[in-house]
Amino acid sequence: QVQLVESGGGLAQPGGSLRLSCAASGFIFSTAAMGWYRQAPGKECELVAAISDAGRENYADFVKGRFTVSRDNAKNTVTLQMNNLKPEDTARYYCDPTWRRPRCQGQGTQVTVSS
Repeated sequence: QVQLVESGGGLAQPGGSLRLSCAASGFIFSTAAMGWYRQAPGKECELVAAISDAGRENYADFVKGRFTVSRDNAKNTVTLQMNNLKPEDTARYYCDPTWRRPRCQGQGTQVTVSS
């Protein structure tokens, strides 16, 4: 059974930083591409960043240059470093293996960017 536990969200000021972590279990993490997704109220779930099993990174245009995704296959964790946060980054953030459907389910972690 796939289990994903996201943490690290909170309140940040515009221009601030947060670091999200995701602990994964229930599947072979080292062979899975992992994604960070987000969903704001009234909006659809959208991909923020993804990292392949080999560590290749991909980012949505709206976070390029600000967010960095990384993974630790020894610890079954994936991390999202978020810098220069903007109010429009406010959303609940989820991690998922990219093959999993539906997305933006489960607990997630809330990120709120506000002054």
